[in-house]
Amino acid sequence: MLTCVIRYQIDPTKHEQFAEYARNWGQAIPRCGADLVGYFAPHEGSSTLAYGIYNIASLAAYEAYRAQLAADPLGRENYAFAQREKFLLREDRTFHKLVSTPHGEPS
Repeated sequence: MLTCVIRYQIDPTKHEQFAEYARNWGQAIPRCGADLVGYFAPHEGSSTLAYGIYNIASLAAYEAYRAQLAADPLGRENYAFAQREKFLLREDRTFHKLVSTPHGEPS
């Protein structure tokens, strides 16, 4: 299992657009095959850093998921929305694997 962490730099004047974008992914991501942990918008401190986090079985599963997301009507609409509204200034994606015992589980 891999965890994908997307770090966004967002326009600090467009938090509402980012929130709409996040809600849309909340529907499309699970439908297309990834286990969405959530999208996180700035609250205190930085007004420009936001995150999207989801789990995926493998990099091969990620490639299939990305193809499904690109073909999904809401996925396509959400990509276009981000391009049109220009609230995403930067997007960095990293993959991580869990190497500790998950929170709340005995070791």
